[in-house]
Parts: sequence; C-alpha cells; structure tokens
Amino acid sequence: MPQWGGGWVPAAAPKPGVIPLQPLSLGDILGGAFASFRRYWKPLVGMMLAVQGIAILLVTLAVGIGVAVVFDRFSTVFDLPPGESAADEDVMALILAFVPAAVLLLLTVMVGAALISALGPAVIQEAVLGRHTTFGAVWRRCWSRLPSVLGTVLLAGLIAGAPMLLVYAIGIPLVIMSADGSGPPAGLFVLILGVLACLPVSVWLATRLSLAPAAAVCEGLGTVAALRRSSALVKDGWWRVFGITMLGYFVAMAVGYAIQMPFTFVGMAAFLPSMIDAGEPGGDPSMAIAGLGVYLLCIVVGGLVSGLFQFGFPPLVLALLYVDLRMRKENFAETLIAATLPTATATATATATAGAAAPTGPAPTAAAPTGPAPTGTPTGPTPPPADAPSPDQA
Repeated sequence: MPQWGGGWVPAAAPKPGVIPLQPLSLGDILGGAFASFRRYWKPLVGMMLAVQGIAILLVTLAVGIGVAVVFDRFSTVFDLPPGESAADEDVMALILAFVPAAVLLLLTVMVGAALISALGPAVIQEAVLGRHTTFGAVWRRCWSRLPSVLGTVLLAGLIAGAPMLLVYAIGIPLVIMSADGSGPPAGLFVLILGVLACLPVSVWLATRLSLAPAAAVCEGLGTVAALRRSSALVKDGWWRVFGITMLGYFVAMAVGYAIQMPFTFVGMAAFLPSMIDAGEPGGDPSMAIAGLGVYLLCIVVGGLVSGLFQFGFPPLVLALLYVDLRMRKENFAETLIAATLPTATATATATATAGAAAPTGPAPTAAAPTGPAPTGTPTGPTPPPADAPSPDQA
C-alpha cells in the first residue's frame, strides 16, 4: 500500500495460525507460545495429565506389590527391641522388593519427559498453519515418534552431561580421600574448579542439541539424524537460541508461581485460623488437623495446575525456535505458505458449494406486461383472416 510522503510499505506476512510466516522476533515466539497454549489447551493439558496419571498409577501399583510381598518383614526390620539390629537378609529382602518400583519410576520419568518433549512440536505443527487438532491426534503423533524422541532425550543428556560426570567421577573420590587424610587436601578445590570449567561446556552442548525433539517429530528423523539436524540449525545462532530458551523457562516459572499463589493463600486462610483456635484453652485439635489437610490439598492442586504450564510452555518455545531457524536458513516460510493454499482453496470451494446448493424459495417469475408493446418491437406473427384460403388451396 502507498505511504504518505512516497515509498511503499511492504505487505504483511500471512498469518494463518499463531505466528506470521516470516523470520520471528522474540515477541513473535513468546506470543506464539502463549497463543498456542491458549488455543490448544485441551490436547496439551489432556496429554500431560494422561502421562502423569499413567506414571503415578504404574509406580503406585509397583510399590503396592512390593509392600504386599515383604509386608511380614517390616516388623522384623523396623519394630525391634532396643539394642537389637535387623538381620541382613531381612534388610536385603526389603531393598530388593522395591528395586522394581525404583526402576519403573526411572523408566516412567524418561518416557514421560520424551512424550512432553514431543508434545510441543506436535502441537506447533498444527498451530503454525491454524489447523484444528484433537487429543487423540496429538497422542498418536507423539506416541508414533516416541522411540526417536526418547533416543534424542537420552543421548543428548549423556552428551551434555558427560563433562560433568567426568568431573564428579574424579573429584568426589578426591574429596573423600582428602577428608580421611589419605589423599591431597585440595580435593574440594579441584572439584569446584572442575565444575566451573565443565559447566559452560555442558550448557553449550545442551543448547546445540535442544532442537532435536522438534526435528524428530516434524521431519520424522531418527535419533542421530535429529541430533545432527539440531546442531546444524543452532550452529550460527547459539546465543539467540540460548537466550530465548532461558527466557522461556523463566517465563514458565514466573507464570507458574503466579498460578500457584492463589491456592497457597486459600490454604493459609484455612490453616492459620484453625491453628489459632486449636492453641487456645479448650481448643479442638481436630480443627487444626482439618485446616492442615485443606492447606496441603490446596498446595497439591496449585502445584499440579502450575506444573502443567511450567512443563508445557518451554517445549512450545523450543518448537517455535525450530520453525524460526528453518525460516531464516531454508526459506521454510514459502513451504508453509504453500501448505496453507490447499486449505484456503478447500474452504472457498465448500463455501461456494454451500451457497449454490441452498435455494430458499421458487425462482422469481417475470411480470406480464400491462401495456402495449413499444414501437418497433416484434410481437410475433399476425394470424391470417378467417376467410383467407389455406396454403393447400392457394
């Protein structure tokens, strides 16, 4: 459109979904993440609740089975007369009974982290184009890409954590040896120095590999290919990716804290009066217990609600960073614009068909003329007179 004073204002980029289809600014990324959470909160919240619910159910079931197996040994370990110690076989039986529950807890945490990491890209794929999605579609998409995303999460964690693991493997024995006098006295100093030296390396590696889940979901890549893809995309923009990622986590924590505060205030409002009443002469201690129960319930509910946003928001930011880097480096915006054209064409065709197939009444009829035809206008052939001969007699 023309601009006053001369010149032309460039046309705005199309925005079929939550972001304009052009290289994104910081505001576009954060605004798009908030818009995605607001528009697609049902599949996002449903997916996270399903993952947490299944994990809690499995771990609770494993713990219950372990308790039932060794229930008779609890008294032989924890209910002993003064001066007696538990037998080694009883202690070992208790430990072995809960090992499966611990292993299952570790597995559910890893699988849950992978599913939530895949959740952000699965939603952003539809949010960028403004398409509707459902819980079932998101679940199937995340589940189908689970092996690759789980591999990227585990392998990226091992690669990024390798420097810190090496420091701990060397530094902790030195600290223990220096504590009992069998090693150098500077063991703690060596450990702290190693942590300070290796922590930036771990952060650099984690940032380079942070977009691997998005690549695995959006491009259907395997574990190693997704890690390489992430490294290539982040290569020339590490500081920008690191800064926006950290800001996304800070925003998630701040919003989560703001969500949890009302629940905390409600719990304190129920707990403090009951404590004051129970402390007075003739007070009822059961009121204090009830107030404490309300307080704990509010804390748990507030933590669950705030945790849904704290866990769901950062993957959306990372997925939008992935889209932004592809638009900057690969002209991905043209591909997205082309993907929106079939949708727009189908919508226009459906609208036109509906308009053509929806008559509301009979077609209007032309009114009969009420006066003589205008001069020079043909009015049809003139009938012959009654005494005129027929054509056969002519």
